[in-house]
Amino acid sequence: MTVVSTPSADYRLLEGLPIAASVIRGDRVLHANAALASLLGTTEAELLSTPVLELLSRYVPLERGWVEPMYESVSQGGPLPEHPRWLRVRRADGQERTMRIWYAAGLAPEDTLMLVQDVEGEGSVRRLTEALVAAAAEMMRCRDARSVLETAVDAVHRQGFYVSVMLVEGDSLRHGPLRQKAESVAEAERLYGMPIGDVRIPCAAAPHFVDVLQRRKAAFHPDMYALVNRIHPPEVAANIRKLYPPEAQGLDAPILVEGRPYGLLSVQGTTLTPAAAGTLELFSQLVGGALENVRHHETSAERLEELSRLQDELVARERLTVLGEAAGVVAHEVRNPLGAILNAVAVLRREAHLGPTGQAAVGMLEEEVVRLEDIVKDLLDVVRPLEPRPRPVAVGELVRRALGQLHGPPDAPTLRFTVDEAPDTPTIEADETLLQLAVTHLVRNAVQASPSGGRVRMTVASHADGVCLVVEDEGPGIPNVDPARVFEPFFLTRANGRGLGLAIVRRVVLAHGGTVRAMARPGKGARFEVHLPLEATRRSPA
Repeated sequence: MTVVSTPSADYRLLEGLPIAASVIRGDRVLHANAALASLLGTTEAELLSTPVLELLSRYVPLERGWVEPMYESVSQGGPLPEHPRWLRVRRADGQERTMRIWYAAGLAPEDTLMLVQDVEGEGSVRRLTEALVAAAAEMMRCRDARSVLETAVDAVHRQGFYVSVMLVEGDSLRHGPLRQKAESVAEAERLYGMPIGDVRIPCAAAPHFVDVLQRRKAAFHPDMYALVNRIHPPEVAANIRKLYPPEAQGLDAPILVEGRPYGLLSVQGTTLTPAAAGTLELFSQLVGGALENVRHHETSAERLEELSRLQDELVARERLTVLGEAAGVVAHEVRNPLGAILNAVAVLRREAHLGPTGQAAVGMLEEEVVRLEDIVKDLLDVVRPLEPRPRPVAVGELVRRALGQLHGPPDAPTLRFTVDEAPDTPTIEADETLLQLAVTHLVRNAVQASPSGGRVRMTVASHADGVCLVVEDEGPGIPNVDPARVFEPFFLTRANGRGLGLAIVRRVVLAHGGTVRAMARPGKGARFEVHLPLEATRRSPA
């Protein structure tokens, strides 16, 4: 028959202690309070009816090598340990936890008092802190907000918690990166009828979140489901209750970026203690710091890009200033002789005794003079001030007009041209003369670069708040240089070019507030993209 010890009335005071306690007399547990039974996952009756050595074998199997000799020494009148002892205890359900035990003399000489503290939470907080510190160092190396948040939720999830980030967007909240049960997310998306990332929760429907952000202080929820019921529709809340354990706790910690609410770090788990919640609150501050770092990095990159652009513009302005002075001299010193030569050519053409050889020479002379006139004109177009006079213009019509004006190399007629214009392409406000000049140079560049029998394709379509013109050829493409250089004056990619046409295109497009860029086509050829706004917004054409 099993005998259950009856605790002394003097030890009944231990019943009310929140800390686990027991009294050992000989090979029996004389007294065990409810806190100890709960800690070990058993009953007080079992503790009182089981020999101490059997209890040690059952609950501290890993530590028996030193625990049993110590027990034998103390039970035979040996000295009690002077300092608390740490040991691993295996609960009745098999879960191992770290305990800290204090020993003291009982009321009777043969009694030993033991106080047991569950410090698993302390060990968890230590491990959690170490993991989150490592994650914080990794976040500081991220260069975009998404990477920061993904790193953060991964670090928290690896510690055994479910986690999600709620992002503030105006007067609503939406889910950012999260690590939740896949079936929970799938069921929520089915109930909402959309991806979880597209769900918007009005701030008015989540006053708790608003309170956390306004107070800038994390909130710990011993009863996570009370909060779930307030935030989510009944069917979603029921799904959450079905998939997550009822003893789960929750934490919502604010994420602040440059002092303003950015979102919340929402964590749930059965091992989420107030101490761990404090660590996670500090981690949410580190997340905000990493996001600030990303923002500062992006701002610095934008400023560096702007500085580089301004520097390029300054260099281009200085180059154009020098080029403008040279162009003025050329126009003055070359155009007058060219005019005289053309007058002489006209006189020679009227000479009746001029033979076939003479006529051919006069024709060649006239062609070269016209070519020199075109060069002088292009040179002046590159450097002259551009003041667009906007009026409604159809870009597709300018392309077709440019094709009709072509007088390129002898093999130009053998090229194949296609013009694809989207039916919904809007007209834009632009200077028709200047834009016609740019389009003509762009088309002529494609024609001159293309081999005989090649294809030149032009596409006109709406784009963002304007119109996009694309010109593609099947020529040699762009050499191994920065594509932006092809728009510099006198930059040549072929032997028979002047290096002025694309420079004119760039100045005209910039004068209208647009952009132009060049790139190599996959395989062979070049592609030029021109984006023009619906209304001209003048930018520096330098």
